[in-house]
Amino acid sequence: MVSPDWAAPHPPDLPPVRRREVFAWALFDFANSGYTTVVITAVFNAWFVAGIAGGASWATLAWTAALSLSYALNLLSSPLLGAWADLRAQKRGLLLASTALCVAATAALSLCGPGDVALALALVVVSNFAFGMGENLIAAFLPELVKPQAMGKVSGWGWGLGYLGGLATLVLCLWWIQGTGRSAQVAVPQTLLLTSLAFAFAALPTFFLLRERARPQPGSQARVWTLARTRVREALRGGAGLLDLRRLLACIVCYQAGVQTVIALAAIYTQEALGFTTAQSITLILVVNLTAAAGAFAFGQVQDRLGHRRVLAFTLIGWIAAIAMMWAAQDLATVWIAANLVGLCLGASQSAGRALVGYLCPPKREAEIFGLWGMAVKLASILGPLGYGLVSALTAGNHRIAIAVTAAFFVAGLLLLARVDVARGHALAHPPR
Repeated sequence: MVSPDWAAPHPPDLPPVRRREVFAWALFDFANSGYTTVVITAVFNAWFVAGIAGGASWATLAWTAALSLSYALNLLSSPLLGAWADLRAQKRGLLLASTALCVAATAALSLCGPGDVALALALVVVSNFAFGMGENLIAAFLPELVKPQAMGKVSGWGWGLGYLGGLATLVLCLWWIQGTGRSAQVAVPQTLLLTSLAFAFAALPTFFLLRERARPQPGSQARVWTLARTRVREALRGGAGLLDLRRLLACIVCYQAGVQTVIALAAIYTQEALGFTTAQSITLILVVNLTAAAGAFAFGQVQDRLGHRRVLAFTLIGWIAAIAMMWAAQDLATVWIAANLVGLCLGASQSAGRALVGYLCPPKREAEIFGLWGMAVKLASILGPLGYGLVSALTAGNHRIAIAVTAAFFVAGLLLLARVDVARGHALAHPPR
């Protein structure tokens, strides 16, 4: 079988890239998205507050603290573990381990009932940490699979399938809760077992077909860890031709702070500021997942032709417009238009950011660089929602002011993106041999 023309070239002693392998890579996004949709966004978060913690006043704070702790663990460990995986050619092995840990911890959440607060929080920390590690590692395979001229398209395939996967798992869980006659106290914990099984089953093609093409570096474990730490410090300082990548990572921290705020607090905003019912908010989440998939697929097809930075800038402008509409909305029609624009920009910006990191990534440092990408996203996941919460608290719960301030993250990201010279960064990361 001949490799597709957009596949990355490899030496004769390494297996060529096949279409089925790229599909298996993209399918991992489909597999793991059910975890974030069900556990973090739509089902288990509400069940923790109302069911496990019994509606206690401190429950939301405990939930957000657990998420912040998992993000902090990712932030501190991802670049170093990524550099180690590059040097030891263990991206696939570490991906398998992180997936198994996330699946097991998610399944264990099904055992948590009323009063099991400490156990539930510990399992959320473990599962979300493992999810974040896997998200970085699967992204690190992108530069090995496709040419730079096709990264936007293939990244779009993955993100698009991811939103569809999250939607499919959520629909399955909602049917289990509402359509099987079980009480919520019985059915909701069981959805965690369904989510873990869906993740494990859908990820099987990835582990059967995805190949590790890196070659392990010789030397002791101590030497490898020392080299890994040196590489990470160099990358954070912008050395070895990585100045534009460092600038891009700063841009990602800013705009992802806005993205993660919207993901984490959209349901709260629509209910508190716009008067949505819970059913209306869930319907909105379902529709936004569809438009996000459409945005990832559509913008991925044109990103490589129009330019990564141009497409990302366009989506950030779209984010600013969508938040302005949401802030000013006084009727349902405006809310739905803004929400669908959010969906399009969500899928497009997530796909474009990952592809641009891959475009600026030096060869043989993929897991390290995408570990830094993960670090930037996790830092944003702490700063964005925390900023929203502080503004809301300081303005006596005024969610409209808080969402308006969120737009500042996207403005800052757009300004920082203007300082990224994509052509220079790619040339320095891939010097002539």
